[in-house]
Amino acid sequence: MGTKTVQKLDTVTIRFAGDSGDGMQLTGDRFTSVTAQMGNDLATLPDFPAEIRAPAGSLPGVSGFQLHFADHDILTPGDAPDVLVAMNPAALRTNIDDLAPGGTLVVNADAFTRGNLKKAHYEQNPLEDDSLSNYRVFRVPITTLTVGALEDHPLSSKDKQRAKNMFALGLMSFMYSRPIEPTQRWIESKFGRSPDIATANITALQAGWSFGETTEMFAHTYEVAPAVLPAGRYRQVTGNQALAMGLIAAADRSGLPLFLGSYPITPASDILHELSKHKNFGVRTFQAEDEISAVGAALGAAFAGNLAVTTTSGPGVALKGETIGLAVSVELPLLVVNIQRGGPSTGLPTKTEQSDLLQAMYGRNGEAPIPIVAASAPGECFHAALEAARIALRYRTPVMLLSDGYLANGAEPWRIPDVASLPDLRSHAEFATEPNADGEFWPFQRDPETLARPWAVPGTPGLEHRIGGLEKSDGRGSISYDPDNHHRMTELRAAKVAGIAKDIPPLELDDDEGAELLVIGWGSTYGPVRAAVRRARRMGHKVARAHLHYLNPFPANTGEVVLRYPRVLVPEMNMGQLRLLLRGTYLVDARGYNRVSGLPFTTGELVDAIVEHIETPRVPNGANTGATT
Repeated sequence: MGTKTVQKLDTVTIRFAGDSGDGMQLTGDRFTSVTAQMGNDLATLPDFPAEIRAPAGSLPGVSGFQLHFADHDILTPGDAPDVLVAMNPAALRTNIDDLAPGGTLVVNADAFTRGNLKKAHYEQNPLEDDSLSNYRVFRVPITTLTVGALEDHPLSSKDKQRAKNMFALGLMSFMYSRPIEPTQRWIESKFGRSPDIATANITALQAGWSFGETTEMFAHTYEVAPAVLPAGRYRQVTGNQALAMGLIAAADRSGLPLFLGSYPITPASDILHELSKHKNFGVRTFQAEDEISAVGAALGAAFAGNLAVTTTSGPGVALKGETIGLAVSVELPLLVVNIQRGGPSTGLPTKTEQSDLLQAMYGRNGEAPIPIVAASAPGECFHAALEAARIALRYRTPVMLLSDGYLANGAEPWRIPDVASLPDLRSHAEFATEPNADGEFWPFQRDPETLARPWAVPGTPGLEHRIGGLEKSDGRGSISYDPDNHHRMTELRAAKVAGIAKDIPPLELDDDEGAELLVIGWGSTYGPVRAAVRRARRMGHKVARAHLHYLNPFPANTGEVVLRYPRVLVPEMNMGQLRLLLRGTYLVDARGYNRVSGLPFTTGELVDAIVEHIETPRVPNGANTGATT
């Protein structure tokens, strides 16, 4: 590295931003992969444009990828980037306000043409006035340098320019002491059938590294030491990848074939893509023509004795509602995976939100309760899938598994579990094989402990039974219009779901002796809430914390926990849905911190909410419902 000095850092947050055709997601993913291999703890936040192909250089077309990595355990992708790589004026305009004061700004100076400045609504070039004086600005002609490095390559000028993201990756790899050899091997594998493209991208990558090494523009390079993590074997994983692997593991541990009936929808489609790669594990994936067909096929597969799954987002759950209700009525195990996104309707399809909790609770006609499990981190999606499968099989019920866009696309190091440590689900996946002693088969004769009915595979001699959406008689399963029977069946289905509370872990409490405030969250708020509570405690505040992984039923001790504290704060990326459930169930004076901007919470804003809640005088008798936005 010549005469450049090396500065050691404990944590860095970098954001790559550019046009949706600039390859920022690939750049960020490759930087993340190498960082994971180097042993840093990390968290990522990909940010996709909502439009399939917005006009090049426009503000709606900006794509971003933020990576936070450190030499210690971290919980979020970072509040504000320390470094922003902006490939064009639109990327600069949409991201510059997030860059930390004094932060590093690396811009592709070639892109700041009059036309691109106009598309980004700049009246004058920000590189030529004092509007960026609060930052360390490095103007690098990335496009020119990339094309120059590829002068002898047999590609068109347009194709050469496409490699500029690799130049940027090489430059940032040099600056932050990331080796480029793993990416070179990846390029060779990825583009093995297109050697000209592979060679051009590797050349651009090396050129970026060499520019950083030889230019006098950068006086320092930076190092972030590996994090001390629990012993084990790790891999980088996104939430959707972990969830797909969790489903495969559940099928293996139950001894059942895995069937996925799905219709592509952002941000759930990657689960379909991932599972389709694993036919060697007995996985069957069916891409249906619409959401209703997808869930219908999955329910049919459950009837036929499969571990059946359907994946979607909120709009798809709305379309699947009647068939989920049918699964409740006929009491078959079915996993409904909802990767939540911003709504209503199409809403913000590439952004994250937690607004489907009440839809999961009540989004069906009639009394149709289902268990709800929520994942809290990308890697934890694996275990959430296993647990949702366990509940569905043991209790013969559809289960809603909630994730969201932040978890689905975000990545982190994940310690690969020992297969022997995973729960054995075979006892929950046993089929009925014989009729009763009198030769009859009662399809709704229930297990006294779980209230689950027998699971009889079609075609089993002597176990023929009626299936369909009409109400069944208790026990025998024949169609019944008897009012008292319908009331009893409704109570039994509700009691079965409520009884799951005895079969799930108690709500864990991270107490702080003397705390009067409990911060309780669910889903992907886990990282930001935990980080905020840590920081608030360092500031001298007494704060307790709890996180719900089970939303229906709540863990049996939830009331005891929330009623223990005079103040309860519920941060949610919705307008107060868990808060509504806690207030209604336990009559607790819970207050909310709520925001639906399409982005996860930052640690700083939650610290501010915690401090404000502690310092605000309490209103007697819970008169103030206190929804904070």
